[in-house]
Amino acid sequence: MNIYVGNLPYKTDSDTLRELFESYGRVNSAEVIVDRRSGRSRGYGFVEMSNDDEAKQAVEALNGSEHGGRNLRVDFSRPREEGQPRQPRSRQGQRNQSGQRGKPAQQQAKRSEQKSGGVLGFIKKIFSS
Repeated sequence: MNIYVGNLPYKTDSDTLRELFESYGRVNSAEVIVDRRSGRSRGYGFVEMSNDDEAKQAVEALNGSEHGGRNLRVDFSRPREEGQPRQPRSRQGQRNQSGQRGKPAQQQAKRSEQKSGGVLGFIKKIFSS
């Protein structure tokens, strides 16, 4: 059974995470997720336990418990559905087809025309003054 462990102290490594769960039963694997660029912990990890009863006992005992000055969030992990891309939490930082961030390409083009007024806007400005 896969278990999600969140709000981990950044100094926690995979071995420490394994030791934390081994007191509740046999741990198949324990992994703290790290940032690819910095190599620093991202503050969460996953533990896999083969015995469902032991896993349930560990989740109940460790959820909300204090470890390294932080209250852990422990719950059963949900498997990611195959074939569906991961969605970012916020779509604000994504680039669209026009290469702009945030808003669709049509809105971006419309706004830039309104700001500059295009060639016609320039001509109107010149002759209306």
